[in-house]
Amino acid sequence: MENWQKDFWEMMQTFADEAERFFAEMTEMVDTLFDFTEDLGEQVQNAISVEVDQYLQDTESLLHEVYWELDDLPVDGLDSAFPYSVEATSEKNPACIGCKHYHGNAYGGNLLVCGMHPSGYEDITCPDWEAEES
Repeated sequence: MENWQKDFWEMMQTFADEAERFFAEMTEMVDTLFDFTEDLGEQVQNAISVEVDQYLQDTESLLHEVYWELDDLPVDGLDSAFPYSVEATSEKNPACIGCKHYHGNAYGGNLLVCGMHPSGYEDITCPDWEAEES
């Protein structure tokens, strides 16, 4: 009767040893997998970030060129979302010619003449007129 108990305990010990070896190998495989995925993730992130940075720089450069080319467009009758400048003339805003307060930018087709008189001064001389600084 002692033999089957001895055999049973040897079988249990063998099972425990095999289970321990299995879990040790699985731990090693999981660690290796984590290391591999971490390295792969860093490589992918670096590759993608370089590509995205280059794409954004190219796009920004293109948009910058297009925006500055808009300055060359005639603004008569142009209802643009981009601001554009309008010079004071003897026909439009004569009181503003040479004034340092003159803003003269149109936003969405609406001209902002200056902060004190947003629509411009209706008379030939403006009480707030000051010479432009050179």
